[in-house]
Amino acid sequence: MTRSTDPTDPTRRRTLATAAAVTAAGLVPAGLLAAPAAAAPQATPEPPKPLENDELKQALRRLEARRRRVLTGRPSANGWEMEKETDTDGSIRTVEIMGTRGPLTVAVRAGDPETVLVHVVRRFHYEVDTLGRPGEPRPIEGWIAPSKIRDSRLPESDRASGTAVVIRPGSYPPGARGAFTAAQELVIRDILADTEGVVRWGGDDRRPYEGLFHLAVGPDDPRLASVAARIRAWNETPGRGSGVLVDTAQPSRRRRAVRGR
Repeated sequence: MTRSTDPTDPTRRRTLATAAAVTAAGLVPAGLLAAPAAAAPQATPEPPKPLENDELKQALRRLEARRRRVLTGRPSANGWEMEKETDTDGSIRTVEIMGTRGPLTVAVRAGDPETVLVHVVRRFHYEVDTLGRPGEPRPIEGWIAPSKIRDSRLPESDRASGTAVVIRPGSYPPGARGAFTAAQELVIRDILADTEGVVRWGGDDRRPYEGLFHLAVGPDDPRLASVAARIRAWNETPGRGSGVLVDTAQPSRRRRAVRGR
């Protein structure tokens, strides 16, 4: 059978039209040749309902339980909050005093107060009088419970906020003077000069307490962070910091000690 090549032949025209339609369908993505249909109306989605956050509620309950168990809401004399417990969920912890026999430990407020107060104690141990001799009772104390504070206006109340230490509480009682020699007091003033007024010695108070060293600044005083950072740098530098004996009789150091009084 001979296929017609006449372009006017009806059968040939139908065949060519069918082939063109099939080719177009393969080249054009589905749906583009169809007439656009009317868009169906979209329903407005409802806003998502807030979910019950059980973890957040539990965290808030734990925070409130911690507040009731540890915090008092009452400041000590220097403005830091007194706490009921140590070595729990609060800010006060027991730390080692490196370089002492044992080594000795003391409960103080973690962070910058700890850095500064431990520096004072270590220098006292190395340069004023050795702490923790065999058989020595209570060479140092730090935190005590707020219930033992008789007057929160007195500097010794700072112990309840972890911002004070007492060296040999049985040897240097409140109200007494003259526990240290002139040479020892000179070293104590040199130690205080390290802290640029951040730490105060109870021996300078109107009612003396020569075993007491306490922070003389509140929690928002920028001097505390500055002094603590410098002490940490000393501790990391050979030949600096606690344990390095200095000549406190040098005129420059004596002038510095007098200014810090």
